[in-house]
Amino acid sequence: MVVHLLVNASLLNGPATFQQNVNSIHALGKLLPLVEWTFIFVPILFHAIVGVWIVYTGKSNTAQYPYAANWRYTLQRATGMVAIVFIFLHVFHLHGWIHADWFKTGVAEPLGMANFRPYNAASTLAMALSGWGWPVFYLVGVAACVYHLANGIWTMGITWGLWVTPQSQANASKVCGLGGILLMLVGIASIAGAKITNVDEARSIEDSMYQSRIESKELVDTPHKRSKKVEAEP
Repeated sequence: MVVHLLVNASLLNGPATFQQNVNSIHALGKLLPLVEWTFIFVPILFHAIVGVWIVYTGKSNTAQYPYAANWRYTLQRATGMVAIVFIFLHVFHLHGWIHADWFKTGVAEPLGMANFRPYNAASTLAMALSGWGWPVFYLVGVAACVYHLANGIWTMGITWGLWVTPQSQANASKVCGLGGILLMLVGIASIAGAKITNVDEARSIEDSMYQSRIESKELVDTPHKRSKKVEAEP
């Protein structure tokens, strides 16, 4: 999540920077689905399944004992549930589903999903986040994920015996809180970068970068991975 938000926030430096970062990720080629499933999607699915079980079996007692620790316990589980919904809708909204072309073209695209194109990264992301509905959705989702991560690291440290004294827990809480605030700022920057991007200017830059890679034989022409609107332009 940290890497993903940092890459997206690079859009603030311009479409060329963001496109270059996306190109670096997709340079993995056919290995990309394997890497994503091994290190991202399978762990997230496992974490989600275990998390739902914990939420189902756990009991909140904030009404009887409204202490900060109890509220953190409750918020950890609430943000986890929000994060699950957010992550799945985020993937559906931008990618359709995980590298399944049949699902993209047959289900996602007819529903207005699968909006991101790797070789038109900035322009398609900006179009996908046009208006205010989706940006608000992403802001809430990112906030939930950030809190869940920051507070989860703090809780993990207690469970694993990394900070067990009251003072060490207080210090860890400050560090995790500061880390969460900084990561949330990165998340806001990633959304803001998409909102301020000029779509036409970004398309021109992306098209130039794409053609340069084709001419240098660094890339084989893959029109199905590009924005349909860009393809229609001369």
